[in-house]
Amino acid sequence: MAEQELEALRKQRLAELQAKHGDPGDAAQQEAKHREAEMRNSILAQVLDQSARARLSNLALVKPEKTKAVENYLIQMARYGQLSGKVSEQGLIEILEKVSQQTEKKTTVKVKGAPSWKQVTLPARP
Repeated sequence: MAEQELEALRKQRLAELQAKHGDPGDAAQQEAKHREAEMRNSILAQVLDQSARARLSNLALVKPEKTKAVENYLIQMARYGQLSGKVSEQGLIEILEKVSQQTEKKTTVKVKGAPSWKQVTLPARP
């Protein structure tokens, strides 16, 4: 009986310590995310010049999802050797326009009771 209580106390204490200090598996995931972020930053540092990096970091404050898409695009281009030299700010603007065109959303407004030929398509808000 005492052994069972002791084992239960050990399990409870172990659970408390894991909750307090974080799960070791969670720490491994955080470390992997950190390494991936460092790798992305180092690739982007090699691919972009200073003004382009500044523009991309400003964009990240406003539209993080668009920034992620542009970063992925640049990293993919770098891995396949499609970039010749560093991307300037003007080159980054062109890439941003490409990504914006690809991800542009259309909004359709339907008015109930109106004929179908009166549907209006509006461009998405930037």
